[in-house]
Amino acid sequence: MNLNLGFNLKEIKQSPKPNSSELYEILIIGGGPAGYNAALYAARKGRKVALIAKKSGGQLLNTSSVENYLGLSGLSGEELAYKFRSHVGELDVPILEDAEVISIDKIDELFVVTLGDKSMYRSKTLITTLGSTPRKLNVKGEIEYSNRGVAYCAICDAPLYKGKDVLIAGGGNSAVEAAIDVAMVAKSVTLIHRSQLRADKVLIDRMLSNPRIKVHLETQILEIVGEDALSGVRVLDKATQREKRIDGDGLFIEIGNIPNTSLIKHLVGLNDRNEVITDEVGRTSCKGLYASGDMNQSPYKQIIIAAAEGAKAALAANEYLNTH
Repeated sequence: MNLNLGFNLKEIKQSPKPNSSELYEILIIGGGPAGYNAALYAARKGRKVALIAKKSGGQLLNTSSVENYLGLSGLSGEELAYKFRSHVGELDVPILEDAEVISIDKIDELFVVTLGDKSMYRSKTLITTLGSTPRKLNVKGEIEYSNRGVAYCAICDAPLYKGKDVLIAGGGNSAVEAAIDVAMVAKSVTLIHRSQLRADKVLIDRMLSNPRIKVHLETQILEIVGEDALSGVRVLDKATQREKRIDGDGLFIEIGNIPNTSLIKHLVGLNDRNEVITDEVGRTSCKGLYASGDMNQSPYKQIIIAAAEGAKAALAANEYLNTH
């Protein structure tokens, strides 16, 4: 596991590795909150379960501080990932980390997961927790200032900017909602969008009525600037074709997420946002296949919600196995 946690990783109980010759009852793909909680619940039900993850911790590793996970406030994303991994490690769940899944198929009522090294793992049920990827601005400084002022979830990190000047990139519902939410704690909010607003009128009206919020339309972010941390952005005013700088203590990039559904899109139904369509417990249109966390269509992409969805999927898979 490649986490730079500042902890002694030897303290984590070493997990056995999955065996490609075994037939698992529940196989979990993904090492974020949904995946680890699914593993926890499946193991507690006594099922033969294994977990395969490309990156242990998932998007938690991109979160500088977690203030809204009940009972565990004030942790970094890496610290919370460490706790999740440690807890599951105590149950001797076979875990394969740093593994890239290249295909998922259903053959003769069994799920077959193929990795980059051509190894294959079979299971009666499959829980996919592959998350989503934030859309990037793809401008200079975005990578350099990630977690040093650049963030992708205002609802997660807004409290960190209490009394500060915050910038928001985007023009859809998520960006406008972020501006409204952040304005409740920030000193000021400046929304920057390269064209016109696409959000619902009721949201736009609410945002424009807030004196703490400024809006720059037809304004393209060219570069994120700063020293040790972000201090502003360099933009192009399309109306005047002049460049200028807009100062801020943080930048939330709210231009949507890309669900990581490519591996199962041939097996399940997707909505118009390419999210997996599931029922209330994560069941997909493919029997025995479950999707939890940010890759499915459920609203409010939060750590605690993803963890809960992982638990529901594991319990549903357990019920499925009882009758099949």
